[in-house]
Amino acid sequence: MVQTTSHTAALLKRQQQVLLPAQNKMLYYGDQPLAVAKAKDQYLWDVEGNRYLDFFGGILTVSIGHCNDEVVEATIRQLQTVGHTSALYLNEITIKVAEKIAEITPGRLQYSFFTNSGTEADELAVLAARMYTGNTDIIALRHAYSGRSLSMMSMTAHAPWRLGNVFDGAIKHVRSPYYYRAPVAMSEADFLELCVRDLEELIATCTNGRIAAFMAEPIQGVGGFVVAPQDYFKRILPLVKQAGGLLIIDEVQTGWGRTGRYWCGIEHWGVEPDIITFAKGIANGMPVGCTVMTPEVAEAVKGLTLSTFGGNPVAMASAYATISYIEKHRLWENAEVQGARLRERLLAMQASHQFIGDVRGLGLMQGLELVVPGGKTPDATRAMALLAAARRRGLLIGRGGLYGNVIRIAPHLNVSSADIEAGCELLMLALADVAG
Repeated sequence: MVQTTSHTAALLKRQQQVLLPAQNKMLYYGDQPLAVAKAKDQYLWDVEGNRYLDFFGGILTVSIGHCNDEVVEATIRQLQTVGHTSALYLNEITIKVAEKIAEITPGRLQYSFFTNSGTEADELAVLAARMYTGNTDIIALRHAYSGRSLSMMSMTAHAPWRLGNVFDGAIKHVRSPYYYRAPVAMSEADFLELCVRDLEELIATCTNGRIAAFMAEPIQGVGGFVVAPQDYFKRILPLVKQAGGLLIIDEVQTGWGRTGRYWCGIEHWGVEPDIITFAKGIANGMPVGCTVMTPEVAEAVKGLTLSTFGGNPVAMASAYATISYIEKHRLWENAEVQGARLRERLLAMQASHQFIGDVRGLGLMQGLELVVPGGKTPDATRAMALLAAARRRGLLIGRGGLYGNVIRIAPHLNVSSADIEAGCELLMLALADVAG
């Protein structure tokens, strides 16, 4: 069990004097804040010296382990060469990353634009879709999360994350393909039909029949690791195209082998997007966002546009090293193997605890939805308690979902079998702690 001292409390008090109060509300990891001292590979240490096995990776961002030696070395080499020039100049490392992305991404995706975050990547995707189609309306999913700009908070369909009371009326939301929350006794096939008909009706009633794009995460991240049914994207794509729209796939959390078997999560569904957005795991913690488009969509983005720090050589060196490491070690295969191992253990835990209502995910992106036993009433209180109990046991996991009742588990892509087993043992102890 971890030990605490007054050091964390002192740091918290200092932060509360100088950082945005709304940000400070996010600090509590369960019932206490966690003050980071250092991190290496699969572990993180706090200022009290406690070591944690990290199964959340800075919200699915540290994709190949903390301070990965190869990424650190590449980043240092670039820092010693040139740190920043802006997008006004040619930088070979930026071109190399874009070339690799064009090679890896499915279908005809070719042209990249680099920014600092997933928010900015999604912003450009919406801009490009509107410029290419000449249409304005964007359709997104309920339970989606797209970022912190005004437009992306409009795209986000979670009341707690929609701030400012200024929302884009051209953004419409349809039913999320969240089968666990389907109407009672509805089959998966009938639920899929319901979702498709909802999109069809929304286009017919809430737009002029023409849209710029449909935008979705293959697995909703903040939404609670909600996995779309296998035929979902194949069913909705014709409706999107008939309305003149593009398919934008948000791979900010699902990209880079996270879901196993493929580089991109959407490949599990067998459709080719017009635009994909990336961030988080693309550079193992460095601030990189990327929007990659088909040639005709890219050509439609006319006028002056740049991102001051987008394509920064240091960030690009980190991204290239991260992608190269994933490719060299074929980590999408490890994600599939270890994800299956993790899922098997989680299903066993579900059999032992009635409050685990659902186990879902793909690869190393697995979720537990906690409910009041005997039904599907969300149990956010137990989820928060489990987060705290796991932290006390030395395991870092995440929480999400509209109701705050979904435990999110996302080990590094290079996680070992031994670490999966160790993490599951700690999670079992934490579950026992909150079972009473």
